[in-house]
Amino acid sequence: MEAQTNFMNLLHLIKTGFSYLVPDSCLLCGIEQNQILCSECHAQFFEVTSTRCVFCAIPVGPVQTRCGQCLTQQPAYDFTTVACDYIAPLDQLVLSLKFGHQLPVAPALATLLANSVKRSTLNLNSLPDLFIPVPLSRERLAQRGFNQALEIAKPLAKALSRPIYPKLLLRVRDTTAQTLLHPDQRHENIMHAFSPNAHYKDKIEGQHVGVIDDVMTTGATLHEIAACLKRHGARTVSNFVFARTPPH
Repeated sequence: MEAQTNFMNLLHLIKTGFSYLVPDSCLLCGIEQNQILCSECHAQFFEVTSTRCVFCAIPVGPVQTRCGQCLTQQPAYDFTTVACDYIAPLDQLVLSLKFGHQLPVAPALATLLANSVKRSTLNLNSLPDLFIPVPLSRERLAQRGFNQALEIAKPLAKALSRPIYPKLLLRVRDTTAQTLLHPDQRHENIMHAFSPNAHYKDKIEGQHVGVIDDVMTTGATLHEIAACLKRHGARTVSNFVFARTPPH
């Protein structure tokens, strides 16, 4: 009887745990179904294309390829692809992963981003030679328990048939969270925060490196990463980001 009781308790834990891990309703509209996004929300938010700056991915006019800021001061990275804007209700997809710890959301975000890559102006024959996620500091990783960029990067790299090197780039300096800073302070905050891992330096020279992240706001972090990679021989650096914060 005790063994049967323990088995039933275990079943209950598995069932409740699985229910917690896999959403049973659309994360955007709340309709009950067994996928993270319902077909209506997918069509409304992810099947509409917009013209974006090839460098930083902010929306631009239909005949433009670069925004005014990138024309004036080109960032260190060469290309950015995003799946959507970081606006309500789409921000809930990122927040459910990043702070809600719903890790099964990550493959869905990767699929949406992979679809965007395939629709983008980036020639699929010109995809990066390898992918890396934006690294977290040891302190931030210990606090959160996982790196949301890595959770998106693993299924994205698989979908695009490219290798991923999670430890190629190290975050060597803990910084204030960029979201807590004024945009003018973010570049200085993130300067010299990254360095290549000595064990993987040979993977950078002459390569096209794809950098994966969940959200791009000012682009300061991605600019610093691209500058670091190019200082160490990267030929091209492209960003692959789920959501882009629109300019204010």
